[in-house]
Amino acid sequence: MKNFLSLLSTIAPLALATPVARQAGSHPSVDGLNFVIDGKTGYFAGSNAYWLPFLTNDADVDLAMGHFAESGLKILRTWGFNDVNTVPGEGTVYFQLHENGVSTINTGKDGLQRLDYVVSAAEKEGIKLIIPFVNNWDDYGGMNAYAKAYGGDKISWYTDADMQGAYQAYIKAVVSRYADSPSIFAWELANEPRCASCDTSVINKWATETSAFIKSLDPNHLVTIGDEGMGLEGSTDYPYTNVEGTDFALNLAIPDVDFGTLHLYTTDWGVTNNSWGNTWVQDHATICESLGKPCLFEEYGMKDAHCTDELEWQDTALAATGMAADLFWQFGDTLSGGQTHNDRYTVYYGTDDWTCVVTDHVAEINAA
Repeated sequence: MKNFLSLLSTIAPLALATPVARQAGSHPSVDGLNFVIDGKTGYFAGSNAYWLPFLTNDADVDLAMGHFAESGLKILRTWGFNDVNTVPGEGTVYFQLHENGVSTINTGKDGLQRLDYVVSAAEKEGIKLIIPFVNNWDDYGGMNAYAKAYGGDKISWYTDADMQGAYQAYIKAVVSRYADSPSIFAWELANEPRCASCDTSVINKWATETSAFIKSLDPNHLVTIGDEGMGLEGSTDYPYTNVEGTDFALNLAIPDVDFGTLHLYTTDWGVTNNSWGNTWVQDHATICESLGKPCLFEEYGMKDAHCTDELEWQDTALAATGMAADLFWQFGDTLSGGQTHNDRYTVYYGTDDWTCVVTDHVAEINAA
């Protein structure tokens, strides 16, 4: 929601850090149109919590992870990026500094060590993480943070050798830290990648090269793109078009992409008919079924009205052949400093909305 040349010589690690401790266990995988987690093949529920790696209190991470796990949720998507162009104040978490054509990875206590703790906490609770490497949007830096340091913009980011070199070096740094962790569900190329008015070949080529690069580093974990699922046949409505430079079926067919992703925000997309969302989910499931890969309903939400439209979308996804899991946007909790960020899509643990969106949904999945 609203992140090929090797330039390792320009990537300066800020500090050395010991990667997270490893645990024995099987890695998540796909079996036809389904996901397999801890030996169980079936449909899974989860959520997004972009904010987890930016917490500086370990107890807050533990509390949130505990609440997530005890609710029966299994897959958690959180940001694996936090790009800046100037070093922030002491105690502010950031993962990578882009400045004057040089990218510096922060492996210190206010850097990737915070992500280390999230991965470790997920291992303890049996939670599986999806970690994207960059944001299409400017929140937490995004592709524009690269462009400010190297020149260009979000469009040229996909093809610029210097920016792609820095991006791949960051991927290598993160993947190498957690390649043996059983808590990683999937590596994700980006959060909602778009290339406005580009030919669909631009993102397809980038996704093909990047997914192959990730698999060369870690062949044991799943890889996905992280796109919204835009660009498919069936309607002339904006999300179905290729205006954002994506072709869902073309990208899903990439050999090293293990499953497809789709997002759904009817209000933000100017669609008010709830049945539109059901059709959107089913249309993607049909494509996933035809290509023999699972679909992940990776983000969906309504502002404030969580217990109406969202429940119908959940039911549609659960019943659709080709859909393997859904992750609502987003999980919220009450921590030592108060409630986590409320973007009006947030569903807070322990509330009535949590009961309808999470508790009842998990029960329905378990009964299926």
